[in-house]
Order: sequence, then structure tokens, then C-alpha cells
Amino acid sequence: MKTILEETKFIMNKYHIKANKSLGQNFLIKEDVVEKIVQSSKIEKEDLVIEIGPGLGTLTKELLERAGKVICIELDKKMLGILEDRFSLYNNFEILNQDVLKVDLKNLIEEDQKKNHRKAVKIVANLPYYITTPIIMKLLEEELPLDSITVMIQKEVANRLIAVPGEKETGAITYSVYYYAEAEGILEVPKDSFLPEPEVTSKVIKLNIRKEPTVKVKNKPKMFQMIKCAFMQRRKTLLNALVNTKIFENKEQGTTLLKNLGMDINIRPEKLKIEDYAAICEALEKQL
Repeated sequence: MKTILEETKFIMNKYHIKANKSLGQNFLIKEDVVEKIVQSSKIEKEDLVIEIGPGLGTLTKELLERAGKVICIELDKKMLGILEDRFSLYNNFEILNQDVLKVDLKNLIEEDQKKNHRKAVKIVANLPYYITTPIIMKLLEEELPLDSITVMIQKEVANRLIAVPGEKETGAITYSVYYYAEAEGILEVPKDSFLPEPEVTSKVIKLNIRKEPTVKVKNKPKMFQMIKCAFMQRRKTLLNALVNTKIFENKEQGTTLLKNLGMDINIRPEKLKIEDYAAICEALEKQL
């Protein structure tokens, strides 16, 4: 039985494939990493799995053995023939040659649900580093009927995504992820787990989608716009950042509002909990 590395090299030679740098392709070649990703996804026979960027199908193979259906979304046309050849005998395999950012995922899931009763819908992916954030935000903001998202991404980005707001690694995206999901780190993946080796260390994380968001706020877009504005000037105090970006009309309004909420007017954006931003947003809404 071939190892994943041997299998990968064989497929690349057979189809004259080289990793496409512009698409951020790095092929996973370590058995233990594949096993950990699949294991942490907790896939069952009644599940629909959507795999983003299957590449040569290293993960796909394991997913097909466990899931009711696997829909792969692959942008690189060169990979289509390989995947169709590899998995032609599987009746639970489907592939779409599309850009995931342009796919109507809600409709895709609904169409599958009409034909089959699925216990859960799960996303699994080894994401290209250059579009990690847009893909994850699409999956979260579209409020799809997902159970979980298990992805391998750049370690530095992963640490921001799974941080709890107010912790050291906190960034603007931390609040968005925390609002929609309960995040956990699964596994750090060294560079030599890929062919070719990427320039950075990777990390597998899992986002367990919340049934209810962490805070209830009337104007959700406004709250996230405020957080984005605050972090655009994260070296400044929250007060100055929100004045400079016109969230607060002026310093006097901001100072009064923060004091009324019992907040330190010199606090930095990354020190606030999501509940604090929700409270500021609600207070601003009342002033309209």
C-alpha cells in the first residue's frame, strides 16, 4: 500500500501536475495530519460534507469513506480529471469547477436536502492562504445551516481566528468568528507535511457553529463596522479610533457614552469583549 507521499508523487507524474503557486497549492503528504483532520471533523454516514479545494483528493478519499455525500468545490480545471478518475466508483462524490466565493452555498445545501435527509452539513478544507479570510467570512456571514467548519490555514491567521476577544492575538476578525462560532485549535502542522513546502507553519482549527449568536444586537452590520474601524487604528485608544472614523460624532459624545457604560475612555480596541462593542452599538442606536 502506497504512502500518501508516494501516491501524491505518482499522481503528479501520471498527470504531469505541478503545484500552482498562484492558487496557493501545497499538497498534504502526512498520514497523521489527514487522520487528525478527518477525526476532528466527526463525520458520520448521514452527513453532507463540502470540501473546498480538494486538490489531488488526499482528504477527499477519507471523507468519501465516512460521509453520506461529499461535494468538492475546485477552481483548478487541471484537478477535475484527476478527481473524477480517482473517485469514479464512488456514488457519493460530486465535483463543482467553481470559485467557492461565487458559489451559492445555501442553494447547494438546500438542493441536497430536498433529495436526502442529512444529519448535519460540515465544511472541511485545506484553504489557500491568500484567500483564507474571505472564504471563512463567507461561510459565517451567509449563516448557512452548518454544524462545523474544519480547516487548515496559516498558523498566524489561525491564532487570530480562535482567540477569545480581549486576548493577546485578538484582531477584528476574532469578534466575527466568536459571534458565529465556538473555535478550537486542533493541530499545528509543520512545513514538511506538504509538497512543495510552504513558507509558513499551518494549523488545523475547527469552528463549531453556534445555535445562537453570543450577543443580541439590533444593528449587527453597524457593530461589525465599528469593530473594523476600531482595529484600523488599533494603536490608538478606542475613543480616538472611533472619533477618527466618524463612528462617534466627536470626542465629547464618545467620552460621555463610554463613561455612561462604565468603560475606561483610554481602553484599546483589542481589550474589549464582544459584549462591550454590542453595548456601544446599542447606545449609539438609542441616540438616533
